[in-house]
Amino acid sequence: MENKISKIIAVMSGKGGVGKSFVSSLLAVNLNREGYKVGVMDADITGPSIPKIFGINKVRAQIIDKKLQPVETKTGIKVMSLNLLLEEENKPVIWRGPLISGTVKQFYSDTNWGELDYLIIDLPPGTSDVTLTVMQSVPVDYIVVVTSPQDLVNLIVEKSIHMSKMMNVPILGIVENMSYAVCPDCGNKIEVFGKSKSEQVAKEMGLDLIAKLPINSGFTQLCDEGKIELFSQELEEFASLGTKILEKM
Repeated sequence: MENKISKIIAVMSGKGGVGKSFVSSLLAVNLNREGYKVGVMDADITGPSIPKIFGINKVRAQIIDKKLQPVETKTGIKVMSLNLLLEEENKPVIWRGPLISGTVKQFYSDTNWGELDYLIIDLPPGTSDVTLTVMQSVPVDYIVVVTSPQDLVNLIVEKSIHMSKMMNVPILGIVENMSYAVCPDCGNKIEVFGKSKSEQVAKEMGLDLIAKLPINSGFTQLCDEGKIELFSQELEEFASLGTKILEKM
């Protein structure tokens, strides 16, 4: 069966540790809840975390008729990740660039994705070989850039934005993760990492700041337990991300 994928959204960040995989997973869950058929391709080969977030890290993907079969989550999101192919998920992947890039190509071309409305690609951090490979060999329709409030991160994220523009891939906008925490006593927003510069960076780059996602210990715990699909719709900042991104298309 030939794959039929309507739109491909790549999620990238200038550096690690800003919650790129978390945002990729959250976007997939949001779109799935809207009734769309969704897949997630984990292109972060040396640091794959998507299977754990969805609680499928103990499952192994099958190969049927020379095609990789994605593992489906509890709500039907299709996932392909290197961790779904390794015998031991905690073993490091010590591969050189060409082998990693070739694997990413296979995850797109040799996986039985079937019919999807959206394929979300979780890119590795930075502007590495893999990111370049994806942009050159996969028909990416849009990019979402993830950042966090620190000055250093905002400076680094500009490199990702410039790379996307050089590769002529449209950027839907910026998602700022870990933007603030809400005080449980008074309800005030506390900017844990200092004053955000993301709005300024977005404006200077001619982009939209799509969302500011808070630090929420309950939500983080769900991700750690592989239960991201169970988060409450009452968490409006998280539940509205998919809608906000769709509005930018």
